[in-house]
Amino acid sequence: MTAEAKTATEAPEEAPEKAADQPVDEAAEAAEAEADTEEAEAEADKPEKQAEDADEAEDKDEAEAEADAEAEPEDGPVFEVSDRRGSITAGHSGVAFQLDGENAEFSWDEIGAVEIDTPRFGRRFSVTVYTTAQRWYAADVDAPARGALKEWTTKLDEVLDAYFEDASS
Repeated sequence: MTAEAKTATEAPEEAPEKAADQPVDEAAEAAEAEADTEEAEAEADKPEKQAEDADEAEDKDEAEAEADAEAEPEDGPVFEVSDRRGSITAGHSGVAFQLDGENAEFSWDEIGAVEIDTPRFGRRFSVTVYTTAQRWYAADVDAPARGALKEWTTKLDEVLDAYFEDASS
């Protein structure tokens, strides 16, 4: 170990003895305490600034989502039917099925075809969505009367004509 390194390691041990012998420099201590206080305040402000930045980012995201929702046309036809267990909804955003609390939503760009099935006897209204990914999903709703089946079919046809673009035409 060199003489300089030895003095550097011994210096902390001698520091308390020398400090007692030397006069107190109040100005230096005040400046040191002020610097420590400023560092502590700067550290305390960092989480607040990060939280403010996160809040601003969330506000921007919410504003963009609201702008996107407002940009979509909602004045077109909407089809909604439901019974005690499930529902079928079709509108500007696509087709949605619900059965016992489980949801399935399909946007118009992922739908390849929609099939409506009404039985010759009975009151069950069935809709099957065929996706472009070669899958199909079906939902059934019990109508309150047989006459509702014809009404529901025409209403769903209106929505499909308004929003669904058949790829073959």
